[in-house]
Amino acid sequence: MSFTRTIFLTGFPGFIAERLVARLAKDEFQFFLLVQSEFLERAVEAVTEISEKTKTPLENFAVIEGDITKPDLGMNVDDAATVRYETTDVFHLAALYDLAVEKDVAERANLEGTRNVNDLVRSLKHLKRYNYISTCYVAGKRTGVIREDELEHDKGFRNYYEQTKYEAEREVEKLKARLPVTIFRPSVVVGDSKTGETTKYDGIYYLIHYLRKAPYLLRAINVGNKTVKLNLVPVDFVVNAIADLAFDEKAKGKTIAIADPEPLTTGELFDAIAFEMTGRRSEFTPAPKLVEWFLSKPFSPPITGLPIHGVPYFFIEQTYDTSTETELLEPHGLKCPNFRDYVANLLKFVDENPSL
Repeated sequence: MSFTRTIFLTGFPGFIAERLVARLAKDEFQFFLLVQSEFLERAVEAVTEISEKTKTPLENFAVIEGDITKPDLGMNVDDAATVRYETTDVFHLAALYDLAVEKDVAERANLEGTRNVNDLVRSLKHLKRYNYISTCYVAGKRTGVIREDELEHDKGFRNYYEQTKYEAEREVEKLKARLPVTIFRPSVVVGDSKTGETTKYDGIYYLIHYLRKAPYLLRAINVGNKTVKLNLVPVDFVVNAIADLAFDEKAKGKTIAIADPEPLTTGELFDAIAFEMTGRRSEFTPAPKLVEWFLSKPFSPPITGLPIHGVPYFFIEQTYDTSTETELLEPHGLKCPNFRDYVANLLKFVDENPSL
């Protein structure tokens, strides 16, 4: 079979990666999916499901055992040679997302892993696009408006996840001068806006689970505030944005924030969740400093369910400029939905799946 594009993708079968492959799958596309050994069985199951769902021939998919932290990404000689000769498009999603991760572990996965993928990209004979998935939180401790064309700063970071993703993006940014690169920076990714489906409960889900303990009682005191905005994006929007722009010539050489142009404040998010649960909003809002102090104490996590390393993300005074995102996605008819329009679907999924 003759393929028009051959996609090499890392991070399969992760939450975003699996959905992205399903979104891209079609007869004329071939996929090389790099999978760590412990996930091979699940990867084969996922590929079979995608093939059946999209009516794409199973032979279009090749699951390749490997590891981004190793030379040649841990591929055997034959697989590496085939990948180098046939790949036209690279999607690098593999990363260690853990706000409490140790430095050496984060550096190995996020920084060294990206350097290894970059080495592969440089060696490809028919490269048409290198799509790197970063994060809005490369901004670290910066405050104010964060532009898509800004990266370098010396404001520091809250954890090694942020730091190593920043350092990794710097490595990819260097390739833009001579290779067709697009960098995507998602903000906080939540479940599907239509089905609510997710594979992990963190971020805004801490607040959801907190309110679920006693919604009519706990909704009265709003632990959010009116100034800090928490930027949330549903996974289906993230996947569709990446899938559309990865083949859009205008996105070549760009860094794109995959974020909500009109994010809600943490106080508004609290009320949106509370109202969906109870039909009523909050009545009192304590001083933000008092809430932050309480959430940062060791006695707080057992009460609220919010781990201390997650607290800063509800008090970050950052706004992500989405000018490039808006300009590039408009011709595709794609826009980030408002949280209020899909919060009911997130809550329904949590109700049906209280633990994952």
